[in-house]
Amino acid sequence: GLSTQPIWRKLWDDVMKTRPPNSENITCWRKKFLETFFSNVLHGVLDVSSDWRLNDRHFSPLLHSSPHVSQLTLCNMLQGVVELTAEHNQKVLENLAVSLRILKFQHLLSSDQSIRRSLVLLLHRLIHHGSVSQVSMYSWPVPDTVLLILILSMSAGFWRSGNALVYQSSPCGLCREKDKAQSQESEEERAERGHCDGREWSDGENQKGSPRAPEEADAEVNRYRADVCLSSVLSRPRSPLQNQACEEASSKVPCDHTSIQGGSSRHVSDQLSCHPLRKTRRRPKSAVGKKRRCLRRSRGPHADPEDLYDFVFTVAREDNSGLLDKNSTTEGENAENGTSSSPGSPCAGHAGCKKRGGSAGIFSLKAAHRFRSVSTLELFSIPLTGETCRTLSNLLSSWVSLENLVLSYNGLGANIFCILSGLRALSRHSDCHLRVVRVSDVFSHMPCMELVRCILSAFPRLHTLSVSFDLKNQLEGNRPEGNPSCSEAEIPESCLEQLEIRFPREPLHTAFLVPVLKASKSLQQLSLDSATLPCSQELGLLLEALKECNPNLKKLSFHDMNLAEHQKEVLLLLQDPVLQEITFSFCRLFESSNTEFLSEIINTVKRNSSLKSLKLPGNRLGNHRLVALADIFSEDSSSSLCQLDVSSNCIKPDGLLEFTKKLEGHIQQRGGQIQFTYLRLFQNWLDQDAETAQEALRRLKAVCNVVNDSWDSSQAFADYISVM
Repeated sequence: GLSTQPIWRKLWDDVMKTRPPNSENITCWRKKFLETFFSNVLHGVLDVSSDWRLNDRHFSPLLHSSPHVSQLTLCNMLQGVVELTAEHNQKVLENLAVSLRILKFQHLLSSDQSIRRSLVLLLHRLIHHGSVSQVSMYSWPVPDTVLLILILSMSAGFWRSGNALVYQSSPCGLCREKDKAQSQESEEERAERGHCDGREWSDGENQKGSPRAPEEADAEVNRYRADVCLSSVLSRPRSPLQNQACEEASSKVPCDHTSIQGGSSRHVSDQLSCHPLRKTRRRPKSAVGKKRRCLRRSRGPHADPEDLYDFVFTVAREDNSGLLDKNSTTEGENAENGTSSSPGSPCAGHAGCKKRGGSAGIFSLKAAHRFRSVSTLELFSIPLTGETCRTLSNLLSSWVSLENLVLSYNGLGANIFCILSGLRALSRHSDCHLRVVRVSDVFSHMPCMELVRCILSAFPRLHTLSVSFDLKNQLEGNRPEGNPSCSEAEIPESCLEQLEIRFPREPLHTAFLVPVLKASKSLQQLSLDSATLPCSQELGLLLEALKECNPNLKKLSFHDMNLAEHQKEVLLLLQDPVLQEITFSFCRLFESSNTEFLSEIINTVKRNSSLKSLKLPGNRLGNHRLVALADIFSEDSSSSLCQLDVSSNCIKPDGLLEFTKKLEGHIQQRGGQIQFTYLRLFQNWLDQDAETAQEALRRLKAVCNVVNDSWDSSQAFADYISVM
């Protein structure tokens, strides 16, 4: 029953010899120590031989700490990947497959072929046969396209199952057992069907407990054939036309699928031929080309070093020969979508996707055998080229397990239409699990509200949607018009609970926002950032729409919007009996106001018993307004305010001390009964008198939790002047 937290905290100081970041937020020092210990040993930051307690040949640092690792970061040259996939660390990898949930890649650089092969095996074990649910990638200014698409494809669950290259270097026992079971099952089904004249099953056999009905048996065999054949398709960057060429040349060159086990190969071409999955529109090809492609495919287990590159580009690749243009959609897909060239197909003719001849929809992934995939994908500050966007679009189109998608500062530009195309294709899957979408970038290529409508119309079950852009498109005069399918899309009733929109200094037209609000009856959080108000009535119309359409709204935030001339609307919001958290961040509330406005704010908050959090950062409160805010907690107040944020408000130490004394007086008058628990003081001028600031903070911490920082106001002011 004794806590070991102090022991682990001391071990951190003895072994790590560094101050842990955000130490006040660490809830379990044991987990923090062992997770960091694993990472530091793996990356060579910590030398275990330097500590006598760890320098023991019977002790394996990685093996001992691996069961406690839930988050792992791989960076730079992917140090540690080869070590983790080494044979002597097999048990370590097995432990990580159970414990690891989050896999991060940061500041990656190009790597050689051997490291990439090890990465393939690592991702296969941790994602496809493991418990990793989130893959995040950060800060990759010049991404290696091969490596990036490799990580994306394997995160989506694609891998060359049964591929000779991977099996030959390091067999995956889990895959071999699965393939063996499937093969035996297929042979049994084929034998049973042969005894029963292909399709006829006797009643007697059915009464003896046959495992499957005849239709199920046929479907199982057909699915197995499709899986293996499509696995072969995905193992080379080849169009459906080449499948046909392979089929036509099969009489001359056998087109076998092999499985390597124990150094021997078993041919299954008798039951799995290279028939094309669907009919496609074809152009005539020479017989020489057909034979050459089949010869390459019949090389057997001896894969060349370029096979890994082939794997990376199997999902989507630009075909320089123009074998299949964007109109070459399959008949099966057309029948399913009910159109000949559906805009919902991945990258079908949108502005950002028209690159030469190929498109992301060359290979159909609907019938492909898929491994387990992650549920969260995050890409931060990674430029995505047109080719990468087409690949990602095609992966998204069938990534049904994906629940959270974050695309942040990826330089999408016109390629946003390509991503939207893949998302629309994903939305047509009944088992789609996508619930959170966050898109942010420097430049917007389409109006924010249009993008919001487009996403919501495709995903009415979305819970969180965040759209954020810093600036309008650079080529404002040549800015392409929005996608008609987005602007005209009707928004069905949605499950949206959180909506965040950052406008690139675009006018806030309530008429465009109202349809979204009406469709989002369950909305609980709304955040509007950097929007301009074209007229004085616009904010009032928004408040009316919120009151009418969103009765469950709990949190409302305005950031970097000039509300100096909207005092009436501000007071109406503070009176709202439903809102629990209101944020006016850098909204210039007191820029052109008098003392009466501040008094009205204080009296309104005092009468509102539902408001729990009031955030006023960046509104030039100063000392005198801060001291006045202490009256919110006076004896005659019915306020339930718990959190107050006055960051970036030019507050000085003497003003903070006066606020503290006044607050102490109100608490004493109320007999200590106060619900105020958090005060945020970031980026104020508390460094101008350190002694007074320390006294004020000491007394405040006896009343509530104070969150502040050591901010150098003089340097910040100098930086501000230098930028002006």
